[in-house]
Amino acid sequence: MNVLIRLGYEIEITCDQPTEVIALLDPHSDLAGKIVRTSGLQIEPSVPNRTYIDPYGNSCLRLTARAGATRLSRDSLVEVEGRPDQWDETARECSVSDLPDEALGYLLASRYCETDLMMAQAWELFGNVASGWTRVRAIFDYVNSHLTFGYEHARATRTAAEAWRERVGVCRDFAHLAITLCRCMNIPARYANGYLGDIGVAPNPAPMDFNAWCEVWLEDRWFTLDARHNEPRIGRVVIARGRDATDIPLIHSFGPHQLTMFRVWTEEADEAGFPALQ
Repeated sequence: MNVLIRLGYEIEITCDQPTEVIALLDPHSDLAGKIVRTSGLQIEPSVPNRTYIDPYGNSCLRLTARAGATRLSRDSLVEVEGRPDQWDETARECSVSDLPDEALGYLLASRYCETDLMMAQAWELFGNVASGWTRVRAIFDYVNSHLTFGYEHARATRTAAEAWRERVGVCRDFAHLAITLCRCMNIPARYANGYLGDIGVAPNPAPMDFNAWCEVWLEDRWFTLDARHNEPRIGRVVIARGRDATDIPLIHSFGPHQLTMFRVWTEEADEAGFPALQ
């Protein structure tokens, strides 16, 4: 049975001068057929904008923000599977020679995932663990217990190796460390971000935010795992996928900007309760 998710954002940035901006804030283009209703993108003040597809298949909004405040907003109703993330305890690892081309690149080091610095530690921790799903679960259990989550620990420049040493982080740090350890063990892993509401779990009183998680290649497909929550969840809505957070920034400006408003919502809903939108 599918569920309806109401999701959206209202984000304002302030720039001192006209500044080129890239934003990845909306459900992935793969989900275009799942969007039941939407307000459409609202940009205040209105400026020319367009979307393009990046090398990872993500849809990116491009615009030139004027000097002063620019506000982006959208409200949507999306239909997703009502089942938790699908796991398979029998899934096996692939030898590197058997990996498809699309997965091979996700074994390489990237900006926040320094496999060269973590290789020896990864093999010491997981080299004797049974391969396949058992090893992957061991990695995610380890990251979940090794790091302490807290918004006060957020730092945009923290890498996987730094998170491992500091033992703190936010969801992106959990994802980067899990990805790095998987890649060290020759298991392709990629970074994903998106919307994740409190469906089927106790409500979290903290303000809603975007989330980051991982996708790991086993057997013949990608599996969704989440080192922070470390359990299958209902209602994930992917925005983008990449090697790490460098590839899929929620907002990237080619010049200084200040975040002056940030509001995100993700909740189970029904069409009847969704406001009339144009």
